[in-house]
Amino acid sequence: MTKPKTKQKIKRIHVNQHAIRQNLKSGEYAPVITVKQSKSNAYGHEVHILDNDGNVVAKVVQPQNARLSCGARVWIETQQKVVVIDYNGGSSIIVN
Repeated sequence: MTKPKTKQKIKRIHVNQHAIRQNLKSGEYAPVITVKQSKSNAYGHEVHILDNDGNVVAKVVQPQNARLSCGARVWIETQQKVVVIDYNGGSSIIVN
């Protein structure tokens, strides 16, 4: 008899804009990424999103003293396929 799968609790990844601004003002490198689950919070400079086998499928990163050409200081990186959904236009795009 197989054991039923337990429902995973939702984890919400949050980027704290106030912490980004405080880092810019003070010159510090405090973590700005928060993972919230139930009543607990974990803070970090990088978050790895794992599949069910424990493989990293995406990362949320806050590199020190680096930003993208668009000015972003925190971003998500993945090598997986991504579906982009536009709620206004009703379209979706698959990015390989």
